[in-house]
Amino acid sequence: MSWQEVSNCIQWLLKFLMLTSSSSFKRLNSLRQLLGGLGDRGERKSNMSVMSTSIDDDNNAANDNDDNDDQPFTPWAVSVASGHALLRSPQHNKGLAFTEKERDAHFLRGLLPPAVLTQELQEKRTLHILRQYHVPLHRYIAMMDLQETNEKLFYKLLINNVEELLPVVYTPVVGEACQKYGSIFRRPQGLYISLKDKGKILEVLKNWPEKNIQVIVVTDGERILGLGDLGCQGMGIPVGKLSLYTALGGVRPSVCLPVTIDVGTKNETLLNDEFYTGLKQKRATGEEYNDLLDEFMTAVKKNYGEKVLIQFEDFANHNAFDLLVKYRTSHLVFNDDIQGTACVVLGGLLSALKLIGGTLSDHTFLFLGAGEAGTGIAEIISLAILKKTKLTVEESRKKIWLVDSKGLIVSSRKDSLQHFKKPWAHDHETVTGLLEAVKTIKPSILIGTSGVGKQFTKEVIEAMSSINAKPLIMALSNPTSQSECTAEEAYTWSNGHAIFASGSPFDPVIYDGKEFVPGQANNAYIFPGFGLGLIMCGAIRVHDDFLLAAAEALASQVTEEDYAKGIIYPRFKNIRKISATIAAKVASRAYEYGLASHLPRPSNLVKFAESCMYSPKYRNYR
Repeated sequence: MSWQEVSNCIQWLLKFLMLTSSSSFKRLNSLRQLLGGLGDRGERKSNMSVMSTSIDDDNNAANDNDDNDDQPFTPWAVSVASGHALLRSPQHNKGLAFTEKERDAHFLRGLLPPAVLTQELQEKRTLHILRQYHVPLHRYIAMMDLQETNEKLFYKLLINNVEELLPVVYTPVVGEACQKYGSIFRRPQGLYISLKDKGKILEVLKNWPEKNIQVIVVTDGERILGLGDLGCQGMGIPVGKLSLYTALGGVRPSVCLPVTIDVGTKNETLLNDEFYTGLKQKRATGEEYNDLLDEFMTAVKKNYGEKVLIQFEDFANHNAFDLLVKYRTSHLVFNDDIQGTACVVLGGLLSALKLIGGTLSDHTFLFLGAGEAGTGIAEIISLAILKKTKLTVEESRKKIWLVDSKGLIVSSRKDSLQHFKKPWAHDHETVTGLLEAVKTIKPSILIGTSGVGKQFTKEVIEAMSSINAKPLIMALSNPTSQSECTAEEAYTWSNGHAIFASGSPFDPVIYDGKEFVPGQANNAYIFPGFGLGLIMCGAIRVHDDFLLAAAEALASQVTEEDYAKGIIYPRFKNIRKISATIAAKVASRAYEYGLASHLPRPSNLVKFAESCMYSPKYRNYR
């Protein structure tokens, strides 16, 4: 079909549809003139931009007096060659990196300053600008603005400066960003599904412009980090997580979908905030909540297929476990707070054995915190012990003790415990506090997942040090303000004997003339590579053994140089190599279990993982 014939068809459709206002005939005539002009440019169509832009009559002075502001009109758009639209497409924009030839071919001449900069120089310039901001939240806002204007530069900057910028785009700064999301809101990111959309969720999903979605990160905002119920403002978490899927795991941004399910909030401050962006009503629970989630899960599978990965993020304990159990046999689901945290902690424990000695079954574990993170970690430690020993499930679990807000979890409390705590209720006398539990249980490894800061006191660390030559202290709660103790406190109170890791980053510590570098048990080590592995092999379900494989792969990446400084996690500067290794191990296990659908199996899974990774390098345009 010729360009003129296409033009005629479009004109006919516009005439048929545009019957919505008194000025519709004038709009139609304007569009006819435009399309007629385009018909004369057929010889140039090979050089035309593939972008589209809106034709807004309100920008036309000739129409200013014809339209009543209260009169509805239809916002029609047609595809045209326009450099202006190209510059405003984050997926295609290269800023000042457009060459002279590209500027001519794509109608950019005059829309940019005359200088032509390389992507490397743009990266250097942007990093220089970011470092001028002294307030972390301002850096976060600047990075989000960059992501919305120049996607490839955003990811190149993040990949090449991951150790510096990871805390900016994710924890701890993302926590503050979520708290203030209503005030810093600029443009919508991700898909918002609320109670208003009940019965129409499939239609809402179809509104998303990308159709080939392979990974969804979804939250209901009820338990954002350690900050509580932030409702609709929890969108910062799915957006941040998926940025890391791309930067660290190489998953293409176009196949990622951040979703927030808004069922209201219990946060009175937000309900009374005029800038709050979500539903101003009390959080829905029970049947109303479950029905909405069930409709969402059904719609996702119908719209995107069985192999789309759904990652649950920051759901409250009472929903997180139920959702994982309910959908793990019918969907490809993963809960980062339960499984991702467990996996990254197990990786650190396996690595730490080279410093503290013995095997997992030789150690006694004490947790402060018995929520989804704590019990998830306990479960994977028990599973890892089972795989390496002849112990029974009950025997492996007896090496693991948990303390919640009411004290040590023991058998006498079983009737009042939530179902996910009951497997960890062992025979023991009542113990009310953490310090007493340390002195009684005598653990060699202390793990904090309480979400409450400053719980590992000087007395607790000193007690751990009196029991163990090298106590392993893992203060995992986020953000930094909620960490059970700081790196400096752990090293100082243990007289430099502790092996320390945390959930949020801490600077190196000099104690007694020696530098100690704290490890960070960051889930970002695991979920990007884990997700890439599932995607590249076409997995249809997640098996627990995939998590063990990922943890072992992570531990294998720690070097002797790292161990010399007491580090039990590999350096983030090598994160893409780490992610490829994890992806390969996960995919390998999926093929072994018959849960991979992409056949035949690649001969070298690590190289295949690397070949699947998204590149942020600018492409040359015709």
